Amino acid sequence: MSDGALPSKPSTMLPSTPDLQSAAFQRQLEWARGEDAADELAPLRDRFALPRAGNGAPLVYLCGHSLGLAPLAARARVEAQITDWEQLGVLGHERAHTAWLDYAERLRLPLAELAGAQPAELVLMNSLTVNLHLLMASFYRPGGERRAILIEAGAFSSDRHAMATQIAWHGLAPAEELIELAPRPGERLLRIEDVEAAIARHAARLALVFWPGVQYLTGQRFDLARITRAAHAAGCLAGFDLAHAIGNVPLALHAEQVDFAVWCSYKYLNGGPGAIGGAFVHERHLGAQTRPQLAGWWGHDPVTRFRLASQFQPAQGAAAYALSNPPILSAAPLGAALPLFAEGGLPALRAKSIALTGYLEQLLHVVGEGALEQLTAADPEQRGCQLSIRVCAGAAAAAQLSQTLLARGVVCDRREPDVLRLAPVPLYNRYEDVLRAAWQIGLALREIPV
Repeated sequence: MSDGALPSKPSTMLPSTPDLQSAAFQRQLEWARGEDAADELAPLRDRFALPRAGNGAPLVYLCGHSLGLAPLAARARVEAQITDWEQLGVLGHERAHTAWLDYAERLRLPLAELAGAQPAELVLMNSLTVNLHLLMASFYRPGGERRAILIEAGAFSSDRHAMATQIAWHGLAPAEELIELAPRPGERLLRIEDVEAAIARHAARLALVFWPGVQYLTGQRFDLARITRAAHAAGCLAGFDLAHAIGNVPLALHAEQVDFAVWCSYKYLNGGPGAIGGAFVHERHLGAQTRPQLAGWWGHDPVTRFRLASQFQPAQGAAAYALSNPPILSAAPLGAALPLFAEGGLPALRAKSIALTGYLEQLLHVVGEGALEQLTAADPEQRGCQLSIRVCAGAAAAAQLSQTLLARGVVCDRREPDVLRLAPVPLYNRYEDVLRAAWQIGLALREIPV
């Protein structure tokens, strides 16, 4: 599927009562396996550890939006660092096979490709919300009438906590200065023109617009360039949470003039649980200390860092935002994952993502007709690989459906009260995975009270 077009379906789709032994399923299975056999990216799947059930059967894993799978090379990379620690002790900072002193810096180039950034605009450090607070110290500087922050209603809780506490930290009232934009009545997704209109409407009082690249619950992808342009036209700054965007959808942070962004590395980047996070600061905000920032010794110029001088001398680029030396054992798995993106190629991975997600969408419309509501946009350009579906019968039915799927070897997740999220990740998921997941959803829906 090199052009990203959706696959042609077999002529007979799912019957009203799905059956894994039915002729309809077998036709679909034959077609899906044919697509997988022709997939040039298929060998990447073999580079990941695939979770298995208690009986040893591989699980259908569609939860990369929450935690990406482990690259097989991650274990060796972590063990190599432990070996260096055992054999070298403190000397490992300079003599380890990959010296610890610049370990995180070595990951910036492949990460810059995914972020659409200059390497100097990136820094690997901490975790997402810690990085958000650090950058807010520079980019949220309320003064005069410009004190408000615009976010989406229903933002990820940690983002909202960060925004509210930053406002309060400056002695202001979150109830007054945190503006939350909701979709139109009767709609579940935000229209980009409504985001732009809200920015223009509140322009005189906005200090910052903070937005997700991809919304965690609905899977809606936002146009970062349009939001950034609207924010700048209003005289304020634009920052983004890219937790569900980086490694999932194309990004061009530098070209689109984004002011700052933060992300975690354990979802689509496959960096492992609690993996080291990342941050982006556009080059126009770097170099001349144009903005105040919180400082720590690892953000000091590496040439003179170990002189431990009392006067802070910032490193070049976004590296000046680092506070402490990076956790090497946390960064090592990310070093195993990032080369796989380059090996697959971003255009090919995006094309496969569109095709896999489109196939899942087609199947769910059939098996879930009348029982499921798709929350994620139908337009492939307005989503990544995540599809969010609402179980129309409510929270109890959604919980039962989620549990039934897991018992049958399908790993997705549920978000309160009644939403299931499924993400066919192009690095390691197949058409057969998508088919088996959709078919099991169809079976389960006919067995639980909906």
